[in-house]
Amino acid sequence: MKDNMAETFILIPGRTSDQGCGISEGKFLEKYQKEINTLQVAPGDMKRLGLKDGDRVRLTSEQGQVVEVSVTPAKQDELPEGILFIAYGDISSRLMGGDTHGSGMPTSKGMDVQLEVIH
Repeated sequence: MKDNMAETFILIPGRTSDQGCGISEGKFLEKYQKEINTLQVAPGDMKRLGLKDGDRVRLTSEQGQVVEVSVTPAKQDELPEGILFIAYGDISSRLMGGDTHGSGMPTSKGMDVQLEVIH
């Protein structure tokens, strides 16, 4: 990816087993914090974008919220190209819009985000 070029992805936040184990140990400890602050990217997208485990990217939501996050490759065949995953937490919450569509919960699945590689 060329410098300062953003590409659209679909972000799907959710729960992970490591997040569940980490929360029982403490939300402020490294295991839990790493889980909620690391974006999983399909291996093919990692390669195409020139990303390595631990690199940083900038995500911008449809509403204009911007966050920076470290990336890690998803397990092979676990995440299709074009889809990003992050465990529920501070980062995923900041990217959600405020509209609840009458449900009381903001839309948190299938959010369009712009991903920009930070060099």
